[in-house]
Amino acid sequence: MTTSEQLSEILLIDKPAGITSHDVVDRVRRIYNTKKVGHAGTLDPFATGLLIVAVGKATKELSKYVGLDKTYEATARLGAISDTYDLTGQITNNQDIVPRTKDQASDALLTFKGGYLQKAPAYSAKKVNGKKLYELARRGEDVESLRPSKQVDISEIVLLDFNWPDVKFRVSCSSGTYIRSLAHDFGEILGCGAYLTELRRTKVGEFKVEDAEKV
Repeated sequence: MTTSEQLSEILLIDKPAGITSHDVVDRVRRIYNTKKVGHAGTLDPFATGLLIVAVGKATKELSKYVGLDKTYEATARLGAISDTYDLTGQITNNQDIVPRTKDQASDALLTFKGGYLQKAPAYSAKKVNGKKLYELARRGEDVESLRPSKQVDISEIVLLDFNWPDVKFRVSCSSGTYIRSLAHDFGEILGCGAYLTELRRTKVGEFKVEDAEKV
């Protein structure tokens, strides 16, 4: 019989929408009856897809997975912006926007190929002076000058579907890339605004969501 001290397992979980990554960890803790559970890379509550979870002694190996490249399928809505850069925030519609074309959207996405200097969203868990940015933003503080920038690598970005105002695309990128920020920046390139409405992580390194289990 395996005891909690002997447990050592890496799990591939397909996280559903509407729960946090920590909620997934809590469910796994109950299933395995151990507190020694962790994950290798947070997904926002509205996002779905691959979450790598370690149980028992395998939690010591999590650092090997945190920095792996990731692949996402995402949908951005054009013609509006969100203060959180996604559908959970306060949406402001841009009036009198001329619809963009599929070719314009594809060309705008390709400007990110190779990578760029990306700013973290105001509503993110990045810490500044010991405080998370989203905590400061929710208190009404101006965090624009506090948002850190990071060079992110984008090895692939391709348009999958276009049906104004929605654009679906696939992106393969370095760890730490904010797809919410990418959607927002995409809207700025097009000059019409954009925010993320759907996000699904399909790969982490060589691990695929098709091999993951539901919880």
